[in-house]
Amino acid sequence: MQYTISATAFLAIVIVIRLRRRTEARRRTDEAFTVFTAVVFGVLIATTAWGHAILQLVGIAVEATR
Repeated sequence: MQYTISATAFLAIVIVIRLRRRTEARRRTDEAFTVFTAVVFGVLIATTAWGHAILQLVGIAVEATR
């Protein structure tokens, strides 16, 4: 039996683990790495159906607040 994990799922796990840490103990490099992984995660998820659904929800929320 073989298990696979997508890069998007792996990055989501990494982001959740990193964001659970205390913010006072972080250095600038830690914060920069977290931002970088979040941006890469956003780019990877944007091309999926999930990403399109999130984009539509955000668009509806923006239009509702105008």
